[in-house]
Amino acid sequence: MTPKLEMPARLIRRAVRAVEFAIPVFDVAIRLYVANVFFKSGLTKIQSWDATLALFEYEYAVPLLPPAVAAYLGTAAELILPPLLALGLAGRAAALALFVFNLVAVYSYPDISDAGVKDHILWGWLLAVSFFHGTGRLSLDALIARWWRRAVPTSASSAS
Repeated sequence: MTPKLEMPARLIRRAVRAVEFAIPVFDVAIRLYVANVFFKSGLTKIQSWDATLALFEYEYAVPLLPPAVAAYLGTAAELILPPLLALGLAGRAAALALFVFNLVAVYSYPDISDAGVKDHILWGWLLAVSFFHGTGRLSLDALIARWWRRAVPTSASSAS
């Protein structure tokens, strides 16, 4: 490589390494942000259960479910799935379930504001990133996968 190109190439390699280093941190930030939003909503629901039941009875139009069942399931989803997503444990499943939950929430609340729709769109995209990209290297899923690869030999290595 010519001396004129050596310096820019070295800078580009460093920049790429810095970005690659930041990817797992970015994955965690996405998971924590979205998990926080949904978990806080679940906490709000259990703080005033009578108000939650009334909302599901008179405000939300959850399809196919009686209001009380929808209230219990929705609250359970908001309290169980976000910690799984935050920890990256069954992260893709949690992201997919919250994505569907997010869609149902938008569909079920006819009086949602434009700003509310934009929030749900953002959360949906971030959940889609976690679903399609995975939870990343800083997750319990990755830790379990690494442990599993060490504990269970592959068929190629056990055949020899």
